[in-house]
Amino acid sequence: MRFVFLLCAMPLVAQTITYSKSFPGSVPAWVEIKVPESGEAEYRDDPKDDRAIRFSVTDADRALLLAKAETLGKFTRVLESPAKVANMGMKTFRYEQGAETHEVKFNYSEDPEARLLSDWFESVIETEQSRLELENSARFEKLGVEKALLRVEILRDRKRLIAPEQFLPVLDKIIRNESYMHMARARASGLAEHIRGTVK
Repeated sequence: MRFVFLLCAMPLVAQTITYSKSFPGSVPAWVEIKVPESGEAEYRDDPKDDRAIRFSVTDADRALLLAKAETLGKFTRVLESPAKVANMGMKTFRYEQGAETHEVKFNYSEDPEARLLSDWFESVIETEQSRLELENSARFEKLGVEKALLRVEILRDRKRLIAPEQFLPVLDKIIRNESYMHMARARASGLAEHIRGTVK
């Protein structure tokens, strides 16, 4: 009985879902998004760069990813469509749990679950590219801040802004710094207020 108890008490090995895409000629040409079961996700858009953008995935999104992975057999079955379509970038879903690892590659899939999962990760790409644009504008090109803020607002309005609280540090920096244009500071303030009201 003690042996059985010890087995039950052993912690389960965490699961990790990874999405990557290679699409030479597009921007970005390569991406990798890794979401462990803890929800502390990592985004990279340069395979030679060890540094990652980190953000926290909500419990709801984390549960969605794990559920989709289960529905897709933990990526053990073929997802590529037999139809001839244009090159849309080679995508890879990877599932990891301890020594268990499965991955599947596809250019285009007709599977609705695969498409929903891929679309969520594409939203992450749009979000992180917008975050990089805003942070770079805030540091090096203050006149471009308002345009970058508008892009974030568009993603928010289209329900494609993932983990919006990751924008708060740069938004607060813009709000507090009077060297930015008044309209940019006002837009940043409205966006920060909305995010804080959403994530409460």
